[in-house]
Amino acid sequence: MRYRLRPLRDQVIVITGASSGIGLATARKAARQGAKTWLVARNEEALATAVREIQAEGGEAGYSVADVGDAAAVTDAANAAIARFGRIDSWINNAGVAIYAKLVDTPLDEHQQMFRTNYFGVVNGAMEAVRRLQVQGGALITVASIASDLPSPLLGAYTASKHAIKGYINSLRIELVTDEVPISVTLVKPSGIDTPIGRHAANHMGQEALIPPPVYDPDLVADAILDCAVTPRREITVGGGGRAQVLAGTHFPGLLDHLSRFMMPLLTDPKRQPTPGNALFSAARDGEERSGIKSGRRVSLYTAAARHRTATGLGLAALVGGGYALYAVRRASARKAGTKPS
Repeated sequence: MRYRLRPLRDQVIVITGASSGIGLATARKAARQGAKTWLVARNEEALATAVREIQAEGGEAGYSVADVGDAAAVTDAANAAIARFGRIDSWINNAGVAIYAKLVDTPLDEHQQMFRTNYFGVVNGAMEAVRRLQVQGGALITVASIASDLPSPLLGAYTASKHAIKGYINSLRIELVTDEVPISVTLVKPSGIDTPIGRHAANHMGQEALIPPPVYDPDLVADAILDCAVTPRREITVGGGGRAQVLAGTHFPGLLDHLSRFMMPLLTDPKRQPTPGNALFSAARDGEERSGIKSGRRVSLYTAAARHRTATGLGLAALVGGGYALYAVRRASARKAGTKPS
C-alpha cells in the first residue's frame, strides 16, 4: 500500500503526553524542523511554557489540556488542532504513567487507572487519528516500550499495559491494511529512557524509582518518532541494549525468570527517598525532558541501522564485497608465488 506522508516541515503533528519526557523532546524537535505541533497533556502550565518556548524559536505550536483516558477530551483536542492548523497529518500516542510495585502489592484502583491512561489513552488517540486521517492519509505512531515484548519485575502492571498496547496496535494495523486505509501504523519500542517517568510514577518501594538499564537519551526516541512520521515503518526499537534483552528473553525465557532477581535492585535506589509526584490520578510537576538522576546514552548504532536499513545493507554488502575482493587478490598473488593464501 502507498502511504501519503508529507515532509515534516509541511506536517501538523498532535503529540500526547507532550508536557515532559519523550513527548516534550519530540514536540521541540518537530517544531525546529518546521512542523506545526499540537501538544496534549494534563498540565496546562507546562504546556503553555513549552508552547511559548517553541514560538520564541520561531516555531508554530498550540496546546490542549486533556486527560487521554477521557475520549471526549481527546476528541476536543483533535478538534482544537484542526481549528488552529486546518488538519492533522501525524498523531503520536505517547502519554503514559507507571507503577513501581510488586503485582501482589499493586492497589487495584491504581492498576485500573494506569490502564485507563496507558491503554485506553492509546485507544482514544488511535480512534481520533483513524477518523481524521482515513481519507487524506497520514501516520499513527504509538510509543510503547520494550516492556511490550518482555516481562519485568516491579513494573508488572506497566508491562501488562504495554503488552496490551502492542496487541491493540498490531491488530488495528491489520484491519487498516485489509481495508486499504492509507494510514501508516507504527509501534515505537524504547529501551530504558532518561525521562522523569520514575519520579512521576506511583511508587510503593520506599526508595527512589530508577529507569531500567541500559538508559538512553530521549532525543533518540524523538528522532525515531519523527522519522516514522515521514517513513512508513511497522515498528522500531530504540536502543540496542533493549533489543538484546528482548532477544535473550524471547529465546531463553526460563533464564530470564532467574536473572530478573538481579534486575530488581537496579530499579530503585535505596540511598534516596521516593520523589513525591504521583501522576496516576493528576498531573505531576512537568516541563522536563530528562530525569536529572542519570544521563542517558546519546548514540545507538542499532537504532541508527534500523532507521537506515538500505544504507546499512549497502554498507554491509560493500564490506563483504571488499573483503572478498581482498581475499581474491591475495589468493591470486599466492598462486603466482606458489604458496597458499592466508
